[in-house]
Amino acid sequence: MKRITKIEADEKLQKKLRVAAYARVSTDSREQLVSLEAQKSHYETSIKSNPNWEYVGLYYDEGVSGTRMAKRDGLSKMLDDCEAGKIDFIIIKSISRFARNTTECLEAVRKLIKLKVFIYFEKENINTGDMENELLLTIFSSLAESESVSLSENEKWSIEKRFQNGTYVVAYPPYGYKNEDGLMVIDENEVDVVRCIFSECLAGKGGHLIARALNDKGIPTRKKREWTSGTVLSILRNEKYKGDVLFQKTFTDDTFARHINNGEKNQYYIAEHHEAIITAEDFDLVQTMIKRRSNEMKIQTGEGKYQNRYPFSGKIICGECGATWKRRTHTKSKVKYFAYACKTHIKRVDQCSMQFIRERNIEVAFLNMINKLVFSKKVLLQPLLASLKDLNQGEALARLDKLDVVLEDNLNKRQKITELFAKEYLETAVFNEQNSGLLAEAKQISDEKETLYASLAHEHEHLEALNKLIKYINSIGILREFDEAAFEEHVKYIIVFKRFEIGFVLKCRLTLRERM
Repeated sequence: MKRITKIEADEKLQKKLRVAAYARVSTDSREQLVSLEAQKSHYETSIKSNPNWEYVGLYYDEGVSGTRMAKRDGLSKMLDDCEAGKIDFIIIKSISRFARNTTECLEAVRKLIKLKVFIYFEKENINTGDMENELLLTIFSSLAESESVSLSENEKWSIEKRFQNGTYVVAYPPYGYKNEDGLMVIDENEVDVVRCIFSECLAGKGGHLIARALNDKGIPTRKKREWTSGTVLSILRNEKYKGDVLFQKTFTDDTFARHINNGEKNQYYIAEHHEAIITAEDFDLVQTMIKRRSNEMKIQTGEGKYQNRYPFSGKIICGECGATWKRRTHTKSKVKYFAYACKTHIKRVDQCSMQFIRERNIEVAFLNMINKLVFSKKVLLQPLLASLKDLNQGEALARLDKLDVVLEDNLNKRQKITELFAKEYLETAVFNEQNSGLLAEAKQISDEKETLYASLAHEHEHLEALNKLIKYINSIGILREFDEAAFEEHVKYIIVFKRFEIGFVLKCRLTLRERM
């Protein structure tokens, strides 16, 4: 009788399927970066949970429209790696995340099939390894493309109509205003900041100085970020603050690219559209001052170019009065040296008693701080890294997923009533009422998402900064000379507690004190 013995296959010799994931987000904001981190975690976990799969990585593009594939570096890199034989299988959330152009979509899929690399589209449940699915793929990608074009055209028509009859609702009013029942009204929590910005400009201060003053006072922007000269100037140049509004400053072309409207499209200027914060006279005077300052800057080849040429410039904060410190040249026994002094102390000694600190002493303090970290990284930095990684973000990410579903439903409703309005099935008054309600709901959802994203992004930034610091500490051994690049990379700012004691506030959230 024949004896048959089964010889088990060696699992170590079995070739695993090398699987990658691709994601795309429509903007490159920090909120979307958090979203990418969530997607990366999701795909890495799901792919690694399959014993027959090997996780290759997540390829992604930020701030790129899905209507064109040409400028998507992440997608191009993934296709190149497929040609190089590094990937066997790809997972993508939906066809619209891959491409909304039918021709490009099919060309890319067919190219990958020839390389024996297949794609699984999760939403449509299509695996390109099944050749009979090409018809479905063509249908779905065509729908995605036509839907994108149709929605865009309907939205353009609807917006243009509301521009013409003056019923367009500013969904996201600028800082200092808010939306109430479809009307722009003054936000009492922000209006004083707007008035202060215009007042400071009329007093002769530029955008950089105004932004610095707001940051020194601890006043955040609406998105809880620091002010910059760019954000200040965008307020100073916005006609909405004098009660007027200019519609269609930008437009989208047939290829879905966004452009500044320099006369290519009609614009609609509405005077006295809402309550003004700044008088028309003051607003016009500010525009004149900005233009004059701009011309002067060109003649002087940019004086502000040298304001931060030293590593500590603008980064030393007085622990007594809160003012920033200024670099000065001192002389002792005919020998010159550089030092930093509190701006308040320089002007009024009676208002701040903090005395100057030599620049070299600050450099030595930084050296000591870094070298201490070299020896204490195991008891300080590594436990901190572990604690940041262990933070429970699951609840926040789950809530974000739910909010995305609600927001998508809200968008679908707005698109539907826009389509009905475009076909003149809805009266203008009915459309405005329903659209305003949906916009208000979308704003509320977006605000909650913004808060969650800000929290997640904050922790992500700390984690990233700590990883960079540990990598730097591991690479240097003992630091013997002041490293300007390292200071810029790892230190957020310096607090002067006493003349002989300062604190380095690191970007990873640590504050380390050093005596001099």
